[in-house]
Amino acid sequence: MRLEGGVGRPVCALTLRFAVLLLWGVLGARALDNGLAKTPTMGWLHWERFMCNVNCRDEPDACISEELFMKMADIMVSDGWKDAGYEYVCIDDCWMALGRDAKGRLRADPTRFPRGIPHLANYVHSKGLKLGIYADVGNKTCAGFPGSFGFYDIDAQTFADWGVDLLKFDGCYCDSVEHVADGYKLMSLALNKTGRSIVYSCEWPLYTWPFQRPNYTEIRKYCNHWRNFADIYDSWQSIKSVLAWTSSNQEEIVHVAGPGGWNDPDMLVIGNFGLSWDQQVTQMALWAIMAAPLLMSNDLRTISPQAKALLQNKDVIAINQDPLGKQGYQLRTEDSIEVWERPLSNLAWAVAIINQQEIGGPRYYSIFINSLGKGLACNPGCFITQLLPVKKNVGFHTWTSVLNTQINPTGTVLFRIESTQNY
Repeated sequence: MRLEGGVGRPVCALTLRFAVLLLWGVLGARALDNGLAKTPTMGWLHWERFMCNVNCRDEPDACISEELFMKMADIMVSDGWKDAGYEYVCIDDCWMALGRDAKGRLRADPTRFPRGIPHLANYVHSKGLKLGIYADVGNKTCAGFPGSFGFYDIDAQTFADWGVDLLKFDGCYCDSVEHVADGYKLMSLALNKTGRSIVYSCEWPLYTWPFQRPNYTEIRKYCNHWRNFADIYDSWQSIKSVLAWTSSNQEEIVHVAGPGGWNDPDMLVIGNFGLSWDQQVTQMALWAIMAAPLLMSNDLRTISPQAKALLQNKDVIAINQDPLGKQGYQLRTEDSIEVWERPLSNLAWAVAIINQQEIGGPRYYSIFINSLGKGLACNPGCFITQLLPVKKNVGFHTWTSVLNTQINPTGTVLFRIESTQNY
């Protein structure tokens, strides 16, 4: 659901259903098992910052073109992003020509991508990075370019032939839950059939909610990560909405996340215009707690040193990428203070305390240590390190201790708790 005013079109759901059954007859045992996304995907995605800007004449540095992605790839290597773990350079909507070629294949816009996607893929790969691309399960993309309905096998093979490493598959122009579900399954099977390793990023649950509650167990069988909620904006209200939706639905979504499949709360907008410093800290901390894909949407050419340091914070990234692969959850909320926690490997825990109050100054908050980590995080003792907003050693605590902290309005304090059982 990218652009305002988009209206879906009816499709022949029976035809799709028959196609799924036919494919299952051949590939019945080959649900998604591609060995990818064992930890949340990290990279850069153009949409929130650059949207559908195709005006390369007047805005050559901000339009969707091969030059934009090549420049971002260069900077991801030269400025430490690749070393920090960000490896995917991802194209979103508006890269296509308005029509397919004579063989029914998608084409890149010939003016903005004059050397085609294979050239761009080769360039990105030469930097030690990977290329992501965008398509849509419906008749059109959200911006009105050709959709993949009826072309799933052709498009999957085209992307594989081009050297694509990730597919973001949107869900505009679908009017039935059958179209949504069957289309996502068909593309998953088609991608696997190509034999190329392609991370599959779905928006399946996002487009299922208007019809019924999504079956997350089924979605995980086909997708490496999946969007649940509306597009993120460069605003605190948008970040708050994502967190509120996630906490109110955590009983349904947290347990299905893990190596190979992740809930995706959408892009990191750190380094743009709409968030204060404390709010940027909150997004980084909570995306780590939620085991979310870290897909930045910003301009790496002009990002501030402070935002860059936050996005490249190795301690916070380590929480996000923790190999145990358990998603965190909201533990409690009281008087505009939220406490979130996440189990980590080696008996460690991450704890984030958010001050949602938007008036006044910093607030003091105290919480009993034995209420964190299901009572296991600090039993019999633990060492606590504050990671955000600044790193500092909080010291040794016992099971009966109290953790005291101070949190700025709309800000977050992120802790790592290490059990003494590891020492």
